[in-house]
Amino acid sequence: MSMALENILYKFFITFFATVIFTWSVRRALRDAVLTDNPIVSEHRHKAGTPTMGGIAFLFTVLIILSQYFRNEDILIISFIMLTGGVMGLIDDLLGLRVKEYQKVVKNISDSVVPIGLLDLGVGEEARITTDKAKEQVGPLVEDGKLEFVAEIPIKYEPSEEVKIIVQLIPGLFLAFTGVITTLGGFELGLLAYPVLMIGVLGSINAVNLIDGMDGLAAGIIAIASAFCCLYGVMFGNTSTLYPFGLLGTMCLGFLVFNKYPASIFMGDTGSFVLGTGYAAAVLLTDIPYYGILALAVPIVSTIISLMHRAHIITLPVEPLHHTLNYKGISEVKIVLSYWLLTVAVCIIGILAKLYLFS
Repeated sequence: MSMALENILYKFFITFFATVIFTWSVRRALRDAVLTDNPIVSEHRHKAGTPTMGGIAFLFTVLIILSQYFRNEDILIISFIMLTGGVMGLIDDLLGLRVKEYQKVVKNISDSVVPIGLLDLGVGEEARITTDKAKEQVGPLVEDGKLEFVAEIPIKYEPSEEVKIIVQLIPGLFLAFTGVITTLGGFELGLLAYPVLMIGVLGSINAVNLIDGMDGLAAGIIAIASAFCCLYGVMFGNTSTLYPFGLLGTMCLGFLVFNKYPASIFMGDTGSFVLGTGYAAAVLLTDIPYYGILALAVPIVSTIISLMHRAHIITLPVEPLHHTLNYKGISEVKIVLSYWLLTVAVCIIGILAKLYLFS
């Protein structure tokens, strides 16, 4: 084994175990401070009490990475962007400790389907009362003995969508300010670097944040996508992908020790923002935009479906798509494994396409 390979494996080993140790420590601290999750999805109410904001562990790991790679410009910039994203996510998580409202959960106790709001509630099914139409209908349906109240779910406070988007543009702006990315995908960017990088990072943040709704789902997808981005770069002569994606994937694997099903900690917005900004920065700095987007296809498609739901083009009983699948009776484990396997399949197709169609 060459010294270079030994050094790479050693640093990946350090990153993995640092993430494991930090995640274990953060989980214990969050549990002691009773900073735990209270899921709004009926099918996930059994997860109440699980520590959240576990992405804080990523911030400590990034500092460990900085101590090893402070002379590597790409790693330095990516780490800075990840820390920026993590702080933004942490603020979002802290704001979420404030309860905006309590939403009632009802159960269909009749012997037939009950239409309410945008849903047709099957026999024995539960749903949150969220829309104005559902709130108007629920009283009479309860009085008629068709529905019963089974719980109240606290809904966390969140800034307006406009404010969130403006704030999430900041990491991409910082990345553009570095001036290191002047070309992307074979095109000279010029002043377009600012909107392109800002939109790229914004999209990645939201795709990863949206997919973070089941045990191990987001961390697993980013681990897989990062591993294949590493492989893609090495196969096609772009070895700059090795360290950033290798470190990002190793972080995810370390977190999965505690986040895989059944998860004993959730990453929260802190973690999803770290992974979203880190993945985007790595893709942009190593100049693999086409493959990087393809490798993240599963979260991107899920985000598009959610946007179509919010624009009333389609209707989902529960948003996002993975919660709809769970609502329809597919187990969480099967959904997560399916999403992981889809990511693997898409990544392999991308490499084969590069080998035989675009070589």
